[in-house]
Amino acid sequence: MSNLAAALDVVGSRWALLIVERLLDGPQRYGDLQRDLGVPTNMLATRLRELEAAGVLSRLPLRHNTRAYALTDRGRALGEAINALARWGEDLPGNDAD
Repeated sequence: MSNLAAALDVVGSRWALLIVERLLDGPQRYGDLQRDLGVPTNMLATRLRELEAAGVLSRLPLRHNTRAYALTDRGRALGEAINALARWGEDLPGNDAD
């Protein structure tokens, strides 16, 4: 398996990189991620479990049995790749993002 294929096994699933991008701003609670990204809750739960198992993020305990999610060093290392993909996507036809 190539290095790229191995990386895509971890972050190539739908929503994975968008979750990581959101966490680059700092730890986020589950409900905030769901609301901000608009990801279905079952999909968010699955992606968070997968990213945690891959060592990309970790859960942080909060008050009242709630949790936040934060990037590990491995997850933060994706920042440069995510920024490069975002720049690449700026000029794609049909992109209306600001």
